[in-house]
Amino acid sequence: MLRPWKLEIRINTNSNKAIYIQIADAIIEAVKSSKLNKGDALPGSRKLAELLKVNRNTVIEALDILLSEGWLIAKERKGTFVADILPDTKESKTKERNKIEKKEIEVKPNLIFDDGLPDSRLAPMNEIARAYRQIFNRKSRWQIMGYSNELGDIEFRKAIAQMLNFKRGMSINTNQICITRGSQMAMYLAAHSLFNLGDYVMIENPGYKPAWQAFENAGAKLLPVSIDSEGIQINEIEKYLKKYKTIKAIYVTPHHQFPTTVTLSLKRRLKLIELSNQYGFIIIEDDYDNEFHFGQRPILPIASYQNAKHFIYIGTLSKIVAPALRIGYLVSNEAIIINVGKHRKMIDVQGDNIMEEAILQLINEGEIKRHLKRTTLIYKTKRDYFEKICNTYLKGKAMFTKPDGGLAFWIVPTKKINVIDVTHKLLKKGIKIMSPEAFSFNMPILGFRLGYASLTEKQIEEGIIALSKHL
Repeated sequence: MLRPWKLEIRINTNSNKAIYIQIADAIIEAVKSSKLNKGDALPGSRKLAELLKVNRNTVIEALDILLSEGWLIAKERKGTFVADILPDTKESKTKERNKIEKKEIEVKPNLIFDDGLPDSRLAPMNEIARAYRQIFNRKSRWQIMGYSNELGDIEFRKAIAQMLNFKRGMSINTNQICITRGSQMAMYLAAHSLFNLGDYVMIENPGYKPAWQAFENAGAKLLPVSIDSEGIQINEIEKYLKKYKTIKAIYVTPHHQFPTTVTLSLKRRLKLIELSNQYGFIIIEDDYDNEFHFGQRPILPIASYQNAKHFIYIGTLSKIVAPALRIGYLVSNEAIIINVGKHRKMIDVQGDNIMEEAILQLINEGEIKRHLKRTTLIYKTKRDYFEKICNTYLKGKAMFTKPDGGLAFWIVPTKKINVIDVTHKLLKKGIKIMSPEAFSFNMPILGFRLGYASLTEKQIEEGIIALSKHL
């Protein structure tokens, strides 16, 4: 039997709408526009899956919806056809469809692989509470209730400068630092201090989408650069620099690239600095997980190199203390920091003075250092266990490299699969993993970023076993 197929279905992997719903809607639209007519035969589910390059089960889900709504009919041993009597746009059908979509959205997972967050249960809450109480018991406590510098508490900035100079090889002063409510605010302030409408910024692909959104919000256009085993690809950067004249910056996560965990090689770091100095673009360096390192001393930031003239360095203390306590910082030359301060005043007159003083007290007491030492040992044990479980259940199904730092693994299936479909199937089982759409510039990258720090060993094993069944 001849089965004509007259339409193309374009699937938007960046849409919040499930893929099988997109397929169903496209077929309905084809019927309404007479691209498909009453009695027309559709390809079988296997053939349709091949045409659309999706999992067959996804196609079956779409066809089931269309059959239940009356757009299609199934004839035994013949196939699926456009119905002779088409449904009206019945309210009951629409409600049923909405229920299906809502049910999918409202699935509450009982196991979550985040993108590499610390275990908030380990946060030094008693120590933080004690520091707060002591601050409010001071005779001069009324002073902390007034306005202060938009760049942050001066003593706190001194402590951050000392930490960066001592531990990360930098050479900065307090006038080069702005304390922010987390690294995302730092990203936003950097974007609005640098970009004008129509400027370009080079980004890693895959990469950190919230940063991209901050850049686009400031009017910048994104230029994606590929990642390989040595980090961001310099040859692609050079091509962009020759083609576009208004490239203002590049955004990189060189220590442990997000999401792949790859470390940018020394050769490429030096070449990136050379290009930055030659073309005058700024290197926005997001050092989001420098603190958790399990091997030798962490590689120093790009911003620590003496010949790096144009940089913005962004870091966070939230992962050390507690994710809910938003503490980030932005470091650059004094001219940029003055501009950052002006933008900071527009959205937030000042930082959280009380929290900054409390964390400063914990730093001075050595509590932050002790907490970091304790948690690093815990996370190292979890990392090693995660590797063991992956070697047990993902052997031959996926590739990965045990990271020497950070709180996540990058898992790459050995076979080409529909990564989005896998995330949907796992979610139905109560297991949530980051959809590759969350860090891909266009088409989903073949890989999964799995954070392990906030999971128990039992949860890690359960999650990896479930993932292995779909690879």
